[in-house]
Amino acid sequence: MVRHKKPGSKRGKSYYRDKARVIQAMAHPGRLLMIDALAMGEKCVCELQELVGSDITTVSKHLKLMKDAGLVEDRKEGLKVFYRLKLPCIFRCFDCFDVFLSRKGRMELYPKVLACKVSGK
Repeated sequence: MVRHKKPGSKRGKSYYRDKARVIQAMAHPGRLLMIDALAMGEKCVCELQELVGSDITTVSKHLKLMKDAGLVEDRKEGLKVFYRLKLPCIFRCFDCFDVFLSRKGRMELYPKVLACKVSGK
Protein backbone atom coordinates (compact mmCIF):
# COMPACT_ATOMS: atom_id res chain seq x y z
CA MET A 1 0.00 0.00 0.00
CA VAL A 2 1.30 3.43 -0.90
CA ARG A 3 0.89 6.12 1.73
CA HIS A 4 1.87 9.65 0.87
CA LYS A 5 1.97 10.91 4.43
CA LYS A 6 1.85 9.51 7.93
CA PRO A 7 -1.67 9.46 9.39
CA GLY A 8 -2.39 12.75 11.09
CA SER A 9 0.80 14.45 9.92
CA LYS A 10 0.06 18.09 9.14
CA ARG A 11 -3.50 17.22 8.20
CA GLY A 12 -6.22 19.05 9.99
CA LYS A 13 -9.55 17.72 11.10
CA SER A 14 -11.15 19.16 7.98
CA TYR A 15 -9.15 16.71 5.82
CA TYR A 16 -10.59 13.76 7.73
CA ARG A 17 -14.06 15.31 7.73
CA ASP A 18 -13.90 15.61 3.93
CA LYS A 19 -12.62 12.06 3.61
CA ALA A 20 -15.45 10.77 5.83
CA ARG A 21 -17.97 12.70 3.71
CA VAL A 22 -16.84 10.89 0.55
CA ILE A 23 -16.97 7.52 2.30
CA GLN A 24 -20.43 8.29 3.72
CA ALA A 25 -21.62 9.25 0.24
CA MET A 26 -20.84 5.70 -0.88
CA ALA A 27 -22.19 4.01 2.24
CA HIS A 28 -25.45 2.68 0.80
CA PRO A 29 -26.04 -0.35 -1.44
CA GLY A 30 -28.09 1.70 -3.91
CA ARG A 31 -25.40 4.36 -4.22
CA LEU A 32 -22.72 1.71 -4.73
CA LEU A 33 -24.85 0.16 -7.46
CA MET A 34 -25.23 3.54 -9.16
CA ILE A 35 -21.48 4.18 -8.96
CA ASP A 36 -20.86 0.78 -10.55
CA ALA A 37 -23.35 1.59 -13.33
CA LEU A 38 -21.74 4.97 -13.95
CA ALA A 39 -18.43 3.21 -14.52
CA MET A 40 -19.87 2.19 -17.89
CA GLY A 41 -20.60 5.80 -18.76
CA GLU A 42 -23.11 8.54 -18.31
CA LYS A 43 -26.66 7.58 -17.29
CA CYS A 44 -29.88 9.54 -16.94
CA VAL A 45 -31.70 9.59 -13.62
CA CYS A 46 -34.47 7.42 -15.07
CA GLU A 47 -31.94 4.67 -15.98
CA LEU A 48 -30.46 4.77 -12.49
CA GLN A 49 -33.92 4.68 -10.95
CA GLU A 50 -34.80 1.57 -12.93
CA LEU A 51 -31.52 -0.06 -11.95
CA VAL A 52 -31.86 0.66 -8.23
CA GLY A 53 -35.59 0.00 -8.10
CA SER A 54 -36.37 2.97 -5.86
CA ASP A 55 -38.67 5.90 -6.47
CA ILE A 56 -37.30 8.91 -8.32
CA THR A 57 -37.21 11.07 -5.17
CA THR A 58 -34.99 8.58 -3.34
CA VAL A 59 -32.64 8.19 -6.31
CA SER A 60 -32.42 11.97 -6.70
CA LYS A 61 -31.51 12.36 -3.01
CA HIS A 62 -28.80 9.72 -3.36
CA LEU A 63 -27.41 11.46 -6.45
CA LYS A 64 -27.42 14.86 -4.73
CA LEU A 65 -25.51 13.43 -1.78
CA MET A 66 -22.92 11.88 -4.14
CA LYS A 67 -22.69 15.11 -6.14
CA ASP A 68 -22.18 17.21 -3.00
CA ALA A 69 -19.36 14.84 -1.98
CA GLY A 70 -17.69 15.25 -5.38
CA LEU A 71 -18.21 11.68 -6.61
CA VAL A 72 -20.48 12.51 -9.56
CA GLU A 73 -21.40 15.47 -11.73
CA ASP A 74 -24.49 16.14 -13.80
CA ARG A 75 -25.62 17.84 -16.95
CA LYS A 76 -29.09 18.70 -18.17
CA GLU A 77 -30.45 17.93 -21.59
CA GLY A 78 -33.99 19.21 -21.94
CA LEU A 79 -35.96 17.72 -19.08
CA LYS A 80 -33.49 14.90 -18.48
CA VAL A 81 -30.57 15.00 -16.07
CA PHE A 82 -27.53 12.84 -16.80
CA TYR A 83 -24.88 11.82 -14.30
CA ARG A 84 -21.31 10.67 -14.76
CA LEU A 85 -18.48 9.84 -12.41
CA LYS A 86 -16.32 12.77 -11.42
CA LEU A 87 -13.94 10.58 -9.43
CA PRO A 88 -13.27 7.46 -11.54
CA CYS A 89 -10.28 6.52 -9.38
CA ILE A 90 -12.83 5.43 -6.78
CA PHE A 91 -12.66 1.99 -8.37
CA ARG A 92 -9.21 1.46 -6.85
CA CYS A 93 -11.02 1.66 -3.53
CA PHE A 94 -13.67 -0.77 -4.84
CA ASP A 95 -10.90 -3.18 -5.89
CA CYS A 96 -9.60 -3.07 -2.33
CA PHE A 97 -13.11 -3.84 -1.01
CA ASP A 98 -13.38 -6.78 -3.43
CA VAL A 99 -10.10 -8.25 -2.17
CA PHE A 100 -11.16 -7.78 1.44
CA LEU A 101 -14.60 -9.32 0.89
CA SER A 102 -13.21 -12.30 -1.03
CA ARG A 103 -10.71 -12.96 1.75
CA LYS A 104 -13.41 -12.59 4.37
CA GLY A 105 -15.56 -15.13 2.54
CA ARG A 106 -12.67 -17.56 2.27
CA MET A 107 -11.86 -17.11 5.94
CA GLU A 108 -15.43 -18.03 6.85
CA LEU A 109 -15.30 -21.12 4.65
CA TYR A 110 -11.76 -22.27 5.33
CA PRO A 111 -10.57 -20.70 8.59
CA LYS A 112 -8.12 -23.44 9.55
CA VAL A 113 -6.48 -23.65 6.13
CA LEU A 114 -5.94 -19.90 5.89
CA ALA A 115 -4.88 -19.58 9.52
CA CYS A 116 -2.09 -22.07 8.82
CA LYS A 117 -1.00 -20.16 5.70
CA VAL A 118 -0.98 -16.85 7.54
CA SER A 119 1.04 -18.18 10.47
CA GLY A 120 3.45 -19.97 8.12
CA LYS A 121 2.74 -23.47 9.44
